[in-house]
Amino acid sequence: MSEQRLKTSIAILGAGDVGATVAYTLLQNPICSEVILVDPKKELLEAQVRDLGDATYGGRAATRIRLGTHQEAGQADVVVITAGAKQKPGETRLSLLSRNLHILSSIFTSMSPISPHTILLLVANPVDILTYFARKLSGLPESQVLGTGTSLDSARLRGILAQKAEVSPSSIDAYVLGEHGDSQFVAWSNASIGSTPLRLALSAKLSDEFKADIESHTRGAAGAIIAAKGCTAYGIGNVAASICKYILFDSRTVRPLSFYQPELGCCLSMPAVIGRKGILRAMPMQLDEDERKLLEDCAEGLRAVIDSAEKELKADNELSHALERHT
Repeated sequence: MSEQRLKTSIAILGAGDVGATVAYTLLQNPICSEVILVDPKKELLEAQVRDLGDATYGGRAATRIRLGTHQEAGQADVVVITAGAKQKPGETRLSLLSRNLHILSSIFTSMSPISPHTILLLVANPVDILTYFARKLSGLPESQVLGTGTSLDSARLRGILAQKAEVSPSSIDAYVLGEHGDSQFVAWSNASIGSTPLRLALSAKLSDEFKADIESHTRGAAGAIIAAKGCTAYGIGNVAASICKYILFDSRTVRPLSFYQPELGCCLSMPAVIGRKGILRAMPMQLDEDERKLLEDCAEGLRAVIDSAEKELKADNELSHALERHT
């Protein structure tokens, strides 16, 4: 096998706070031969690559960082899409949709043709909607297009439950499901500590008020950080880098990720086995009646947004074609 074929690459589209944090994490915990950073802002891109390059001079330079083009990114093993309009304080993820859909469309036009073996990882928000449209715009199989979804929300959930139970977060098995946003919910019926159901492990604390407080903390964590410092980067950067590792190492790890749900008609987060070919298979969960209703309501809300976005994109395309004919 040639040296060229032995190389593995991860392309990161977007050299802002999140993209740079993903790149830095991949350099500190090497899993690929090179990280390719892409951004239309040339000065920012060059500065980020130089700064990140400085971080490789301490003796752990197993991974090369370089700037690249969208076309080069389209041939990478994994493409991480962080590019998008930044979420403003108090702004919902869904309100970002119109701006970020146009950015996403431009990205895929610039990357074409994309390698049929590339795995797309969507990080930019609203991640569930963008993951849905990335399926269509990329032309890749559905299993190769996924979003970070509620991975970070679930990590926050495990963290706060670990504090309450006074155990390690690694001992908590609990998921936030649905939208990475306001309609997300905790699958309390499946939560456990080790092999012990949470309702038994925390029977004295697991009241409706306790659950509501945990859900509020998990759902509102990002908003509180954005209000204070303008963005979130470290948590999601670490999550995205970990997902890249699961893919390239074919680790077959189970994580809550945003991917297409045929029976719901949208992309949202459910547990799945992830490996070198992306989503290897969904892991079904036996939700209780209330949780199933929350999942269906979440999907209904996302489908309504998708329908509106598709109409807007169609109108934009018709206007663009009309202007071209006029000129």
